[in-house]
Amino acid sequence: MTTLQTVFEKAKADRRAALIGYLPAGFPTKEGAVAAATAMVEAGCDVIEIGLPYSDPLMDGPTIQDAVHRALTNGTRIADVMRTVEGVAASGAAVLVMTYWNPIDRYGTERFARELAEAGGAGVITPDLTPEEAGPWRAAAAGAGLDTVFLVAPSSTDERIRAVAECCTGFVYAASLMGVTGARTSVSSAAEGLVKRTKAHTDLPVCVGLGVGTGAQAAEVAAYADGVIVGSAFIRRILDAPSESEGLDAVRELADELATGVRA
Repeated sequence: MTTLQTVFEKAKADRRAALIGYLPAGFPTKEGAVAAATAMVEAGCDVIEIGLPYSDPLMDGPTIQDAVHRALTNGTRIADVMRTVEGVAASGAAVLVMTYWNPIDRYGTERFARELAEAGGAGVITPDLTPEEAGPWRAAAAGAGLDTVFLVAPSSTDERIRAVAECCTGFVYAASLMGVTGARTSVSSAAEGLVKRTKAHTDLPVCVGLGVGTGAQAAEVAAYADGVIVGSAFIRRILDAPSESEGLDAVRELADELATGVRA
């Protein structure tokens, strides 16, 4: 297993930001998700977030919702998520699961943490789990050697940022805007200020997600953040591709462009 600490230490030594890519398990197919994520790693992604498909995606925009719907239609379950993590971890990247809290809660926190660690996962991002309710999950994750990642937003007060950062071990996820996921023509102007405020409360890496979809945007964010997170833009390349093989080529091309951006 490659750890987040190893990834960020290497990126820092290279004087660049880490590149983090997202894809849901089961999209475009169960096997195709592993192939696409592996292609992203081969083209420059340092970390892969594997989304756990969920029927009530609160913060996901239409592109990710479309992909998640296809994954659920494909019959993707938590066991498939674990197999996807195992397959992608073989590429040498650090692999996280990004999931809403309810699936973990219903599956069993200790069981989920144990199985993810056994699959080679490095940690979990829980966008809707609050610090006040995170105690049992943090304990289960720590027991399994997993990192915990929580989100801060432009609306977060300094007190809230401090509370969230205290729950994080891998990095702090800075949502660049108020709203749902999706590539945009420009990155929110609030992102840089949020990163600065967050860094005042933690020594952990701070990574920016929501809205990044081009190499130029990645370079812009990499100038002030420790990591650049891209999801919808990868999914859109797969959705728009005429075939699965052309989708693989498209995500490789985008990952290469983004990797060049974080190194600019």
